[in-house]
Amino acid sequence: MSSGMDMEMAKGVVKAAQDVLSTMAGIDAQPGAPYLKKGQVAKGDVTGIIGITGDKTGSLSISFEKPCAVAVVKGMLGPDIEDILRDVKDAVGEITNMISGHTRAAMDKLGLNLQSGTPSVVMGDNHTIQHVTSAPIMAVPFSTPDGAFTVEFCVE
Repeated sequence: MSSGMDMEMAKGVVKAAQDVLSTMAGIDAQPGAPYLKKGQVAKGDVTGIIGITGDKTGSLSISFEKPCAVAVVKGMLGPDIEDILRDVKDAVGEITNMISGHTRAAMDKLGLNLQSGTPSVVMGDNHTIQHVTSAPIMAVPFSTPDGAFTVEFCVE
């Protein structure tokens, strides 16, 4: 993949994450500097991951620190949370799906046709993320008033 398309994808992912979190949860997310991720340990406590197919194959994930995940749920569902684990899992899955959709729409405008599967959500301290390719993993850290999250993607 050309580095130009890498940068376009990174821009698409960053904009998608900001737009989705702002619209769905009222959260202002500020991106940090993108970096190449080493290893498979997630940067957060709960991760949504979704496979990507089409002109490129790979995956996209978003890992939230606990306080940030709770803020997302409260932003989406209101303060009265009945089952925090189920609600976090549902909310993170939905956010992952939406970020993937926004990113794919941005890439479509550049002539890159991508589809995605159904997101899965993994929770727990020091959990690992299995990206489906051996391509380099781009990671973009974000800060919010309620903690951090990291978006990762790799496609080939």
